[in-house]
Amino acid sequence: MENYRNVAVIDYGMGNLRSVLKAWQVAGANSRLISSPNEISADDILVFPGQGCIVDAMKLLKTTNFDSAIKDWISANKPFFGICLGLQALFEFSEEGGGVECLGVLKGTVNRLKIPRQYKVPHMGWNNVDFKEKNNALLKDIDATDQFYFVHSYCVDCLDTDAIFGTTEYGGKTFTTAIARGNLVATQFHPEKSQIKGLTLYRNFLEITK
Repeated sequence: MENYRNVAVIDYGMGNLRSVLKAWQVAGANSRLISSPNEISADDILVFPGQGCIVDAMKLLKTTNFDSAIKDWISANKPFFGICLGLQALFEFSEEGGGVECLGVLKGTVNRLKIPRQYKVPHMGWNNVDFKEKNNALLKDIDATDQFYFVHSYCVDCLDTDAIFGTTEYGGKTFTTAIARGNLVATQFHPEKSQIKGLTLYRNFLEITK
C-alpha cells in the first residue's frame, strides 16, 4: 500500500521546482507548491529546495516571512527536508555574494569549495556519500556504493557534529553533504536528480515521519 503524505514545497521565487514536485509524487506523496507560510497545513512535510545565490534566497525568505516560519517549524520538530541551498540556508552564515546571515538553525558556516585547480568548481555530477548510521531507516535499500547528483560551488562546515549524517570527498576536501536531527533532514545533493536512489531516500523519509 502506498504511503501518501502531504508535501508542501516552498516556492519563494528561485527556479523551476517541477522536478522536485514530481519526484515527491513518484515517491508516494501529494506534493504542492506554496508561496506563503499561511498555506502550510499542520499535517504537511515542509520541503525547502533551492538554487542560485543564497544572498537573493535569504532576501526572498525574509520578504515572504518564510524565514521565521521555517525556524518555527523545525523548532517544533515537524518534518522538514532541505535540498542543496535548502541545506546551506540552515546554517549561521554564508560567505557567498560577499556574505550573508542565514537561518541559524544549525551551527556552522557555508564556504566556497577551495580545492586544487585541476578539479572543477562547481562540483557537478555523481559522487558518493559516506553516511553515518548505516542501519538508519533513512538508508533502507541504499548501499554504500550508491551515488547521488551534486551541483554546488559552496559547501557546509557543520559545527553541530551530532547532526552530521553524511559526508562527501571531492578534490581532496571532505565536507558535510547530509544532516539529520529528529524530523529535520537536509542534503547538499539533489535527490530529485539522483534517479532511483534519490526517490528511495524520499520514500524512506515519508515512511519514518508518518
